[in-house]
Amino acid sequence: MGLSILMLILGFVSLYIGAEWLVKGASRLARLMGLSPLLIGLTVVAFGTSAPELFVSLISAIKGNNMIAVGNVVGSNICNIALILGIASLFQPIKCKKEIIRRDLPIMIGISVYLIIVSLDSKISRFDGITLFLSLIAYTIFNYYGDKKKREHVILLENVKLKKETKKSIQLLLIVVGICLVVAGAKIVVNGAEAIMRMFGISERVIGLTIVAFGTSLPELATSAVASYRKQMDISIGNLIGSNAFNIMCVLGLTGFIKPILIPGGLFKTGLFVDYMIMIFISVLPWFMIKKRLVLSRKDGLILLSFYVAYVLYLYLSPIH
Repeated sequence: MGLSILMLILGFVSLYIGAEWLVKGASRLARLMGLSPLLIGLTVVAFGTSAPELFVSLISAIKGNNMIAVGNVVGSNICNIALILGIASLFQPIKCKKEIIRRDLPIMIGISVYLIIVSLDSKISRFDGITLFLSLIAYTIFNYYGDKKKREHVILLENVKLKKETKKSIQLLLIVVGICLVVAGAKIVVNGAEAIMRMFGISERVIGLTIVAFGTSLPELATSAVASYRKQMDISIGNLIGSNAFNIMCVLGLTGFIKPILIPGGLFKTGLFVDYMIMIFISVLPWFMIKKRLVLSRKDGLILLSFYVAYVLYLYLSPIH
């Protein structure tokens, strides 16, 4: 028990340092390249912080722990919005751009609905995996060209000053090292926390939806909290939306292509369908919160956190747990 707790502490330290470097490198690189922080958050930062989900789900599927492979993604997506976005908005109310409402949130919700459709036969086949992964490629290209058309020109003097202070290679190094630290930290935390949870005989589904999902979402938590604290709002919310889309399209897409994911007991009997629907509900909720004022307030954050607490209680009190 003592060793597991020590692992958790070391993991948290690695996550914070890695997230700090990742946000710093990504925001500076965005300015140097003339890219918007939102695009960087939706791609580089989101993909980097979702690496733990990819690693965990892929290894779980190969080992035959399919409920952990799927539950990790579903639980992580719920955690990203209800818990992490809620916490980030408590640090600082999050101002959103219209693209979030008109483009990014609807895409995230749409791909979540598509996941339910392909899972109705209680499996994610190789064909399903290919369609999900192709969706990721299209999503990335769409975001890049959408951002390119609306990109604001960086003031010349500011850009020159920034180039004097730093170089692209240094920022790329910060991003790479930051990603490595958050991935390593997440892996350490998951191993330590999972060892503690298994002592209490918790089911594979619940472990996947809670402790593993929370552990693999820690990079997003650390990155979004640091980004929010630094007032890099676009990176904060872009990271979470991008991570959720990446989790479904790449993590389950690539995993399903390499090793088809079977849902033992079926989508409905296992209760996973309810988890899917909760994921959809949690994904839609921020859209209603921010569509008018384009701000996610501290009150909204508390509401999201309350839903996450209620969901965790449901999992542990449910008779199919």
